[in-house]
Amino acid sequence: MNSKTHLGHQAKKRFGQNFLHNDAVISDIIDAINPEPGENLIEIGPGLGALTEPVVERAKKLSVVELDRDLAHRLRHHPFLAPHLTIYETDALNFDFAQLAQSESGIENPLRIFGNLPYNISTPLIFHLLTFKDKVKDMHFMLQKEVVERMAAEPHSKAYGRLSIMTQYQCQVIPVMEIGPEAFKPAPKVDSAIVRLIPHKTIKNPVKDITALNTVCLAAFNQRRKTIRNGFKKLISVEQLDSLNIDANLRPENLTLDDFIMLANFIVDNPPEKAIEKTNKKQSRRAINRENQQV
Repeated sequence: MNSKTHLGHQAKKRFGQNFLHNDAVISDIIDAINPEPGENLIEIGPGLGALTEPVVERAKKLSVVELDRDLAHRLRHHPFLAPHLTIYETDALNFDFAQLAQSESGIENPLRIFGNLPYNISTPLIFHLLTFKDKVKDMHFMLQKEVVERMAAEPHSKAYGRLSIMTQYQCQVIPVMEIGPEAFKPAPKVDSAIVRLIPHKTIKNPVKDITALNTVCLAAFNQRRKTIRNGFKKLISVEQLDSLNIDANLRPENLTLDDFIMLANFIVDNPPEKAIEKTNKKQSRRAINRENQQV
């Protein structure tokens, strides 16, 4: 049997499909999620149901978002799962998760989102999900190990970058476990990891505009080997950096989250002419493509 076929389904490369099949790993993941009855659980990319079945066994009810119509069809006709699932056959990148937070009684029920995310779209999908953070209790995701390392990275490390800052500003980032390629069919060429994201209930040092925070991150890490003197030259002058007590000769990975918040607040109060819009347009696509590259 072709190594890309599992339980009669041919993995589709365009959807980034790699199916979990290791029972011990699956059990550890379910224990980490700890689903309980009455919770508002949403799975992204249920695939062949490796996580779906044990979650339903514990929680009895589950919403799933699945783009692959063949897999959605299988779930609709699954003898055990079908009665317990609400299936949304759509692209999670464009899905309004806020609609799932509203219960039938009109009371908001916080979302608990989990899934084995397609590695080729993991970064933009994480950014999309973060826009619903106020309605989320927690999130558990299987991601490329390198992506989890970037999300949890501290300053002064090579892994530290835009993803670290934007995620840590909005959530507590907790790496849970690492998983080797052999746990999947077909086996990916990279190691994987589970991360737990818990949105902050309150942000101690709030930024005035999160778009501005994204802008300074894009400018800083688009060419991370440059000093911030050069990276920020279209946004903030050396003199302005000096007024903020930031050394213009530092590299972006040497700045803390609070430094980036301060820089973002500064450009909100002192907007350079058209620079924010120009920086986002030129650098955002390049940054996202780089973050999604697979090893």
